[in-house]
Amino acid sequence: MSDTERTTVDPEARSSLQARWQRHADGRESIVLPSDLAYPALQVTCESLVAHFSRRVAPHPLRNPHHENKVTDEQRAEATPAAVLIPLVARGDALSVVLTERHESISYAGHLVFPGGRRDESDESALHNALREAEEEIGISPERIRLLGRLGDYVTHSGFRISPFVSLIEAPITFRPNPGEVEAVVEIPLDHVLHPDSYELRGWKDSEHAHYLLRHGDVLVAGPTVSMLIGLYESLVETHEAP
Repeated sequence: MSDTERTTVDPEARSSLQARWQRHADGRESIVLPSDLAYPALQVTCESLVAHFSRRVAPHPLRNPHHENKVTDEQRAEATPAAVLIPLVARGDALSVVLTERHESISYAGHLVFPGGRRDESDESALHNALREAEEEIGISPERIRLLGRLGDYVTHSGFRISPFVSLIEAPITFRPNPGEVEAVVEIPLDHVLHPDSYELRGWKDSEHAHYLLRHGDVLVAGPTVSMLIGLYESLVETHEAP
């Protein structure tokens, strides 16, 4: 799949949100810095993903690839549990990653994130948390989801300990975005996510801080979401070689 796939609630609203977010990320004071992601481009298949996540290896915590202050031990200890689903859609030999664009009425409007959220008291487990949120946000029934495995937790500066679950969904699939939370459902080819040239390290003049972005056409991914995409990339590098 060469182009980004979208399921959109309101195309005009989505265009406005994305343009606003792009202008913010590409501010005049920002500069592009050399990336330190020295990984080969990967091509994976459904079979190689299943084999990768079938290994009996405990996931290690995902690192923060951004050049910024690290989360403290105190922040880690007090972080609120949350979970996300990383859905991979299979259409023949093509795989894509599913993201949701946050609605303009909620915080971080226009940002692309995985379906997920904080853990509720009713959630029996972190996996139940991720599956519940995915069904609520984009209408994916748990019966359509094949769980592949779990990445290590990622702790954010905003105070969440996120447990990411990687899953496989066979096409055809129809997403039903929750109009109060999701502006659009976006798919990015997995081959693009697993290529070092897709990532850009952007910093600011007179600052030691810099943050990774992933670009695909008019789509921009940043923040904890791009951290977890890099975490998925780094995990798959362990069992896959460059084509």
